Amino acid sequence: MTDRLYLYDTTLRDGQQTQGVQFSAAEKHEIAALLDALGLDYVEGGWPGANPTDSEFFDDAPRLRATMTAFGMTKRAGRSAANDDVLAAVLNARTPAVCLVGKTHPFHVETALGVTLEENLEAIRDSVAHLVAEGREALFDAEHFFDGYDSDPEYALACARTALDAGARWVVLCDTNGGTMPARIAETVRAVIDAGIPGDRLGIHTHNDTEQAVAGTLAAVDAGARQVQGTLNGLGERCGNANLTALIPTLLLKAPYAETYETGIDRADLPQLMQVSRRLDDILNRVPRREAAYVGASAFAHKAGLHASAILKDPTTYEHIPPEAVGNARIVPMSNQAGLSNLRKRLADLDLSGDDDQMRRILTRVKDREDRGYAYDMAPASFELIAREELGLMPDLFEVKRYRVTVERRKNKRDRMVTLSEAVVVVKVDGEKRLSVSDSLDEAGSDRGPVNALSKALAKDLGRYQDAIADMRLKDFRVRIMQGGTEAVTRVLIDHEDDAGRRWSTVGVSPNIVDASFEALLDAVRWKLVQ
Repeated sequence: MTDRLYLYDTTLRDGQQTQGVQFSAAEKHEIAALLDALGLDYVEGGWPGANPTDSEFFDDAPRLRATMTAFGMTKRAGRSAANDDVLAAVLNARTPAVCLVGKTHPFHVETALGVTLEENLEAIRDSVAHLVAEGREALFDAEHFFDGYDSDPEYALACARTALDAGARWVVLCDTNGGTMPARIAETVRAVIDAGIPGDRLGIHTHNDTEQAVAGTLAAVDAGARQVQGTLNGLGERCGNANLTALIPTLLLKAPYAETYETGIDRADLPQLMQVSRRLDDILNRVPRREAAYVGASAFAHKAGLHASAILKDPTTYEHIPPEAVGNARIVPMSNQAGLSNLRKRLADLDLSGDDDQMRRILTRVKDREDRGYAYDMAPASFELIAREELGLMPDLFEVKRYRVTVERRKNKRDRMVTLSEAVVVVKVDGEKRLSVSDSLDEAGSDRGPVNALSKALAKDLGRYQDAIADMRLKDFRVRIMQGGTEAVTRVLIDHEDDAGRRWSTVGVSPNIVDASFEALLDAVRWKLVQ
């Protein structure tokens, strides 16, 4: 017999408290739909009335299979729940469930709220009872619960019991400061259950300030909690919340959780997870974390020759789950640690093959170039071009005859100093020279720098190849200085994507940042044309 675990997402509320993150109402709608398609049980949309975006979102809240939840706080002292305007705004969102945060730590009650311990209990009781009377499913976020329990266990328990007795479906134990160790979380959850609060009425909400939010959440589940709260990609205030893109596959795929618990997520839908994670990063204009568990680009990358050799024989030698289970893919990157096993696997993935002499030439070239600063484990598209050249499979596409970039500082029509870059690129296509010129201004007239001008000029006129590169979009541009001083060597890594959903990375190295950038841009265009 399996127990039911309920998954509660707070990306749209707690995740929005991440520094630098601000969703529009339209983006919230899209993210809510992604969460619903994945199979989450609850989607917390935000705090109605707290800001215009959240109010706009709830004015036209999406209809989901998941339980749409509004967030708010318990009533203020000195007024009834029915006459509290903040509580009224939350109820006016008309969501089937409402989650209210309230204090459970005497220090916070008396210092932060400035009320007595009994007044705080009254606020919890009356607020939850008011929600239930209005026909809503009530959840109580027991803020600072673990710190409060350590300080005064009887009062922390009294807060939880008060919410439960008033009709709350869930009492969510919050490690608000993110500093409680997983073992202590498990110990406290067991003590709460032993005190008479059923585990199937308890949730867990952890923060990642010690990089243990996922571990703390699993510890609470082990101890008996049956609701799990978290955010996509671990968004959240300060260091973030428990990361659902790590928790969900752990609960569905790893022992003992996969055999012990049911969730609302069908394992057949789990391959959507990586796509959902990447889409959130796209909305936030963030680069996906390569090292992220399960969904990161490096999560199933095997760089060492010893590992790659074993992977060819049996992937389970160095993989704890099949990457396809979460929508990811195995990567055997090329680097200065690579051996023939890596190369054979990498070429096979590209539907390429060669004899031993060709493979040794590829390895020698890769290792020599990595000694100069190239990084082919992070730029597989550039590696593919090298392999094709050594295998004699690289078509003669076009030739760059010369290029020039100028940067000018001048006054505009409003007599303000502005920077403008201009790039000239001359290519030879099918025996004909073509000259293209572009500047660095975007549609709004803002300067985007010399590399932007160079990218536009390179892609402006490639003759018969032009249509094939029309859907290329530069997604990320990363620069690293390989050594200091005036003789610094610069490495540039560039990511592109196209309408077919392909995303590819290329690398360039030079003492000149513009030259390194152009090399990476040129590789990106050549790789796209080869496809």
